[in-house]
Amino acid sequence: MASHDFEKELEEALEVPALALEESIAFVEKEEKVIFDKKPLKLAEEYWQTLGPGLTTGAADDNPSGIATYSQAGAQYGLQLIWTALFTYPFMATVQEMCARIGIVSGQGLAANIRKYYSAPALYMATALLFFANTLNIAADLGAMAAASRLLLPAVGFGLFVAFFAFISLWLQIFTTYARYAKYLKYLTFALLSYVVVAFAVHLNWSEVLYHTLVPSLKFSKEQLFLLCAVLGTTISPYLFFWQTSQEVEEDILRGETSIAARRAQVTPQVLKNMRTDVWSGMAFSNLVAFFIFAACAGTLYTHGITNIATADQAAQALRPFGEFAYVLFTLGIVGTGLLAVPVFAGSTAYAISESFGWKYGLYRKLKQAYAFYGIIIVSVLLGLAANFIHLDPIRALIYAAVANGVIAPIILFFVVRLSGNRQVMREHTNGPLAAFMGWATIVVMTISGVAAIVSLFW
Repeated sequence: MASHDFEKELEEALEVPALALEESIAFVEKEEKVIFDKKPLKLAEEYWQTLGPGLTTGAADDNPSGIATYSQAGAQYGLQLIWTALFTYPFMATVQEMCARIGIVSGQGLAANIRKYYSAPALYMATALLFFANTLNIAADLGAMAAASRLLLPAVGFGLFVAFFAFISLWLQIFTTYARYAKYLKYLTFALLSYVVVAFAVHLNWSEVLYHTLVPSLKFSKEQLFLLCAVLGTTISPYLFFWQTSQEVEEDILRGETSIAARRAQVTPQVLKNMRTDVWSGMAFSNLVAFFIFAACAGTLYTHGITNIATADQAAQALRPFGEFAYVLFTLGIVGTGLLAVPVFAGSTAYAISESFGWKYGLYRKLKQAYAFYGIIIVSVLLGLAANFIHLDPIRALIYAAVANGVIAPIILFFVVRLSGNRQVMREHTNGPLAAFMGWATIVVMTISGVAAIVSLFW
């Protein structure tokens, strides 16, 4: 009897863990299914969270100057220069990665590092060139936004639109954080994806598109050399170098790392990995948009004999497969990228000058905490506003602004490559052999194109 009771108790005792084990296995299988089902969405969410200054910088690079330059290249030469969208990507991404790494590892902006490791005249020269190029870009972008808006509201005067956009840009940058409103403005830049739809709608010969993308061609005429410099200049632009570096610093400050020492101490392999994902993704988006602007304009404007874009109306014709919505999409794209880019131009100038003279700076500060910094932003935008009242041709100004960037870029790039390869600045995070090669190669390419553009003016 005792033996029978013992066997029964043993059987019941063993039954509990067996049931628990079965329940555990069922629960794990259920959870695994849930995790598996959510994994793509989770990965997408994590990827989106990783994107930050790199994506914003890439989106700002497709500003009205870029749209006008790519449109003119596609209209004037068809697919002949579309290879630049692929060619510039690794150079652009490598340079922006260097800038971001300088900001993260040094804990300071680009101008602050130039000030610390180079002579004052070198810094002042770089800052003066940046101020000139950025003021021209602000003027051109404000004019382009006004010209595009008049396509929808022709009764409103050009000057009124220019003043309105200048005021909006200043108000948003001074009285709200750039990061906050850039988050919403980025959605306006999605209007640029309409060029993707157009490129597929006009029945391009995609084997020909692929050929011209992979096989570079150049006529070496003065017009094409000038336009090539504009394409390179609007893609690899000096203002992006200063902006990217300073935004990485601002990101750290927002996370509570308010001292340079604290920012330098937080550098980890994961931080650098996330930064590279952000930068290369942002530059990929920028160049992909450029590629489809080339293709869309080649398939619409070039094939219909519109080879010289002189007005916003002609530029908008690239989107005419959308019919009556062409002007709406064009205006949204120009205004969205303009409102995204003008604060970047003004902000990068303010960062550079403030860091050069050791003034308080940063968009995370309030106006009363950094009067000089915000004063530079105000002066930059007001000068750009004033330039539009001296009969500035909006479309030509955009292309000349791009050329100015191309001429000035090699000078600023010299400091970027040297600083990112300096062990005193970067510690163990200096450029690798490939990055160093790409950096110096970018300087050579940009220098040649800049010299060629200047020569073409007197050819």
